[in-house]
Amino acid sequence: MAHTELDLRERRLIEDMLNAKTPVSRIATELGRHRSSVYREIKRNRFVDEELPYLNGYYGMVAQKPASNRRARRCKLVRLPDLREAVIAQLKAGWSPEQIAGCLVFECQPQRVSHETIYAYVYGPEGQSSELARHLPSRRKKRRPRYGRKPRGLVFPPDRSIHQRPDHVKTRETFGEWEGDLMNFERAQGNANIASLVERKTRFAVLFRNNDRSTTHLMNRLMTVMEPLPQPARRSITFDRGIEFRSWRKLKPGIGTEVWFCDPQASWQKGSVENLNKRARRYLPRDTPVAALSNRNMKAICDRLNGTPRKCLGWRTPAEAFRDEMMTLR
Repeated sequence: MAHTELDLRERRLIEDMLNAKTPVSRIATELGRHRSSVYREIKRNRFVDEELPYLNGYYGMVAQKPASNRRARRCKLVRLPDLREAVIAQLKAGWSPEQIAGCLVFECQPQRVSHETIYAYVYGPEGQSSELARHLPSRRKKRRPRYGRKPRGLVFPPDRSIHQRPDHVKTRETFGEWEGDLMNFERAQGNANIASLVERKTRFAVLFRNNDRSTTHLMNRLMTVMEPLPQPARRSITFDRGIEFRSWRKLKPGIGTEVWFCDPQASWQKGSVENLNKRARRYLPRDTPVAALSNRNMKAICDRLNGTPRKCLGWRTPAEAFRDEMMTLR
C-alpha cells in the first residue's frame, strides 16, 4: 500500500478525539492508521507556548501548516533555486515536463528532477501563484488524477444494459418506470444544471435543480426527490451513459430502484425524457440563470408541463394520469 500522509480532515479528527479524552489507540483505529503514526503526529505537531502554557495542546489547523511546510521543503524545486529557475524558463519556452526531465538526464546534469516532481510543483501553491500551468501543453488549471479514470464497462456493466430491461418496461404496461437525464446550460451559468425525470406510462415530469455536477450530489438529490413515492411508483430508471450517473449503484439499496442504461450515443432509446427536455426548453433556454431559479419556479414549470393534455393519454393530462395510477396503489 502506498504511503499517504495525514490530511487536514484527519488532523481535525485527532484534535476532536483528544479533546474528548479518547485513547490514542482508539483514534488510530478510527483513522485506519497505526497507533505509532498517531503518537508521532501528536508529538511532532503539538503546539507549545512557554508564556501561555494553558494553550498548549494539539490543534488540527495549527498542525497542518508545519506539516505542509516540511513537505514543501522536500521538493527539489523549492530547495534548489537554480534548478527551479532553469525548469521554469524551459516551461515558458514551451517544453513539456517530460522533455525537461529527459533533457537533464541526457545532458548528465548534476541536478535532476523527474517530470512528476515538475507537475507537482506546477500544480502546487508556488506554481499556481505564478500561473505556470498555462505554459503546459494541456493548459489545465487542475491536474487530473493519475490512473483515475475507470473503464466505462465497469461503471456501466452489461447486465444493466437496456437490452436486459424487462419487456413490460418497453411496452409501458407497468407504472413506476422512469427515464432520467441532465439538462445542461451555458458555461457562464457555472456548475448549475437541471435533472429531468419522466414516468414512461403517464408522461409525468419531475424537474429539479442541481448546484453541483458531481455524480454523488446528483444521486443524493434524486433519492431525496423520489423517496416520498411508494415503492411501486419508483420501480426503475433508465439513463444514458453519461459519467454523471456513475454512482447509480446507490439507488437500489437507497430507494429500491433498478437502473438501466442506453447504448452509447443512443439517446433515442430514452425518447420520453428527450421529448420532455425539448418541451422544457421552452421555459428553460440554455442561457437561463439556473442558480437563480427557486423551488417555486421549478414547481411552476413542472405544473405547466404536467397540466397540458396529451394525445397519447387520450387527452388526459400527465398529472391526471399519474394521479389515477397512484390511486390504484392504495
